[in-house]
Amino acid sequence: MRKQYRSSRRSLLTTTALVLVSGLAGGCSAVDRLKNIGEQPKLSAVENPTAQPGYKPVQMPMPTPQPAVYNPNSLWRNGSRAFFKDQRAQQVGDILTVTVNITDTAQFANETQLSRTGSINEDVNNFFGKSKLLGTAVPGTPLNADGSNTNVGNGSINRQETLLTHIAAVVTQVLPNGNMVVEGKQEIRVNFELRELIVAGVVRPEDIQADNTIDSTKIAQARIAYGGKGQLTDLQQPRYGQQVFDVLLPF
Repeated sequence: MRKQYRSSRRSLLTTTALVLVSGLAGGCSAVDRLKNIGEQPKLSAVENPTAQPGYKPVQMPMPTPQPAVYNPNSLWRNGSRAFFKDQRAQQVGDILTVTVNITDTAQFANETQLSRTGSINEDVNNFFGKSKLLGTAVPGTPLNADGSNTNVGNGSINRQETLLTHIAAVVTQVLPNGNMVVEGKQEIRVNFELRELIVAGVVRPEDIQADNTIDSTKIAQARIAYGGKGQLTDLQQPRYGQQVFDVLLPF
């Protein structure tokens, strides 16, 4: 009884400690939210993407650089896309427009059923010709075991996502083979709700259209994030305590 009481007490103390830790972790966020009551979400300052703490230059396998070759008595250079100056993005700091076009539809349905039944029943009437062992009668059924196991699982996914928008991105790096690393960030505030769109990835100069635009489906290693923050987003999120219990509770 004491062991059970101690175990229950330890579980209660552990849960309480975890709740306190989560409360302290979210304390700074709660203080900031209290300071900003009645205020609109603040827009982020325009910053250099390469100067951000988490920024890392992209490194990929590159082919051997090929020198530019000019034909005799010709102004045309092999590999050029146009005779006159190309106005499309081609060096660090240039800007191009990314058309974010995402239409995702997925439907999956899985069902699993597992049933197993086992039974063991052994009778012993005589043990080495004796009906008694050490003065004790040998039971008629010394071994009897029954087992049953049933498992039923169902799962389904029905997802439809559509996103169509445009965002201007900046060339932050030009790789040795000519491909460019681009990154763009856009913030829109409507009343008390702030919407944020982030696009990053690697693009080929050949995929950029004549009007200096590129489709998001042609961006390699694409990272597209669309979300926001504000009163509506805050109300849609569960409280910190509920999130902690959802992670810890096994049921």
